[in-house]
Amino acid sequence: METSPGAAVRARVEELLPVLRDRAQETEDRRVLAPETIKSLAETGFFRLLQPARFGGIEADPLTFLGGVRDIAGACGSTGWVASVIGVHNWQLALFPDRAQQDVWGDDPGTRMSSSYAPTGKVRAVDGGYRIDGRWSFSSGCDHADWVLLGGIVPPGEDGAPADFRTFLLPAADYTIEDVWDTVGLRGTGSNDIVVDDAFVPAYRSLSFNDTARCVCPGQELNTAPLYRIPYGSLFSYAITTPIIGMATGAYDAHVSYLRERVRAAYAGVRAAEDPYSQVRVANAASDLDSAWLACENNMRELMSLAGAGQKLPIRLRLRVRRDQVRGTELAIQAVDRLFENSGGRALATGTPIQRFWRDAHAGRVHAINDPERALSLYGRGEFGLSTADAMV
Repeated sequence: METSPGAAVRARVEELLPVLRDRAQETEDRRVLAPETIKSLAETGFFRLLQPARFGGIEADPLTFLGGVRDIAGACGSTGWVASVIGVHNWQLALFPDRAQQDVWGDDPGTRMSSSYAPTGKVRAVDGGYRIDGRWSFSSGCDHADWVLLGGIVPPGEDGAPADFRTFLLPAADYTIEDVWDTVGLRGTGSNDIVVDDAFVPAYRSLSFNDTARCVCPGQELNTAPLYRIPYGSLFSYAITTPIIGMATGAYDAHVSYLRERVRAAYAGVRAAEDPYSQVRVANAASDLDSAWLACENNMRELMSLAGAGQKLPIRLRLRVRRDQVRGTELAIQAVDRLFENSGGRALATGTPIQRFWRDAHAGRVHAINDPERALSLYGRGEFGLSTADAMV
């Protein structure tokens, strides 16, 4: 049986996992992924999974990409996080006007982008585009990218045009990176600051969140695959939750392996694996992780089925995706907390995988997309028939 391109990538990623696992502490100590890690990931074809076929991409099902993210994050949390956010940018660029795609991939389809979407800089409309200025934080993997995607709000126009939240695409020549990343979790992601000094961004290198929310974007004219007709708020949000599920899964594997051999001296030398309370905690953690991932699988399959059939994506489904995404993060954190609490004092030692996964998962949890109240409130509003307008749905 012939192997699909996406499955072949997943197989190559799986072969790379032992190397990423062995390199996890080094990655944390460096505070940035090693160049050889990015090179190895690129060679597997992972970054091409969501890229348009006309630029050499695979246009894989989102679950192929997200499954790979989960596996990578289960070996090294920081590597999984960077792989996910850089990988999903290729999908977002496919929504931009073709000219922007040509700017990035025309000479080198392997060119990568980092991002920072919080609209912390200043934007003003000018003839032919925009001028932007300021500082954007948390740009994971920026040292391995030649372009950046920055969020910004275009103020209301004098002609009465409303304010517009847009993503702006800038080449490395238009910004500098400031090394400020020194954290307790996801230390290896190199999520540094992007500083822009009054750069001009042509109009075609920007994309409105209004368009992504409506699933009607300029790039769809040439990138016609169903992959590019699903909501930004659905795929990007899971690109943040999935590495956290992966980190908790990595903690689970490390925990089970550890407890198989652990003897609890405080309990008369009883093997930890024979402790019924440990067994219950492991069962609960496994159930939480399965629930988080199965909801992701179910939602993505339904989105892609409807997109493939050319049908409109119902708002109730889109709200459910966001509901299950934030709940997926909550379940992953709940699982990793159970495992950490059940690991004993030796798990506190620097260099042990359990404490690193625990810190990394909690660091990922504080990403704004994981705020449960907003997403759950939107879902509740929808159930009650109230307005649910939100760019991230």
